[in-house]
Amino acid sequence: MNSPNGRRKPGHGSVPQPATVVLDAPGQFVHLRLPDGRVVRAQRVAGNAAYDRRGQQSTLVLASPPGEPRPPRRRRRLSWIPRWLRWTVPIVIIGVIFRRAVAWAVLAALSAALHLFGASIHLPHVTFGWPWSSSTASTTLVGPLVLEKIEGVDKPALGTTTFDFMFTHSVSKPMGILPCWYSATFYAVGKASATVDLNPGPSWWKPSTGHYVLRVLSKPSASTPGEVSVSMALPLPQLPQSVHGVSIDNTLSKPVSSDHSWTYPGLACGVLINPEFAQSVLYAQAQGEAFNQATHVASVTKPLIAAAEKEASTIIDGNFITPTLTALNYKVSQFAIRWVAPAATS
Repeated sequence: MNSPNGRRKPGHGSVPQPATVVLDAPGQFVHLRLPDGRVVRAQRVAGNAAYDRRGQQSTLVLASPPGEPRPPRRRRRLSWIPRWLRWTVPIVIIGVIFRRAVAWAVLAALSAALHLFGASIHLPHVTFGWPWSSSTASTTLVGPLVLEKIEGVDKPALGTTTFDFMFTHSVSKPMGILPCWYSATFYAVGKASATVDLNPGPSWWKPSTGHYVLRVLSKPSASTPGEVSVSMALPLPQLPQSVHGVSIDNTLSKPVSSDHSWTYPGLACGVLINPEFAQSVLYAQAQGEAFNQATHVASVTKPLIAAAEKEASTIIDGNFITPTLTALNYKVSQFAIRWVAPAATS
């Protein structure tokens, strides 16, 4: 039985037949959809009409120019694979390739959730990384990064110490044939600072000088940070260069003893000498004495230099080396600073 559009409705006993086409343009190829749904390729001879061997008109699907290769047939080769499996396999493959980034994101989210609920649980440390980036930093990468941080230091380290000393202030004024003098001894507390230049300049850090050496002792693994040793050379601490580099604590300074001529309490002698014991005069003398102590007395200079060296080590290690290496999943197993004398630095 034919349908209104001229197609024959396939029955239960109908058998698909090969397509036969009436051609009026020999050499041109067409693709036909048969009543049973199959698509076949034939040669066109008469208009756009195509018929099978039983005379049933078929539908023209696509005309192809001569010599064009036959389009591939669509076959559902993966129809037997469950849909959930077709989604799971690509996700697993992507997760394996980007495992470092995925692990970092999962641990970061888990750490934030635990912190939100107040839980204190030690989670493994995983650094973020892409598949094309190395999981460990090499010596040529770690060393310059740490040195770049050190070269960013723009302030010197200050080592400050306090020390006490005694000084005497004496004044003698002529007053005719009568003696007129006064002498007083004071206890003073001084404060001085030694400085360390933490960044002497680019030429200081040239590899040929050996002033900076970072060695990778072990590279980091998935759960264990790597280890490095760092050795540096810095100029010796610089002691105060002028009296303005020291100060006197007036709250702790006080007179200890005094001596004077029998004429001092008198009006004339007292008026002459009293201005010489003004606060500014005594402070200037105490400051000069403190400067001398901070630059020449070993009991003061040694603690002063030691304080400056300790402060420099704390700043370099705690503020620049350790944070930088921790971010790269390394820890400092050995750290040393050697101090180079000014003669050697020149």
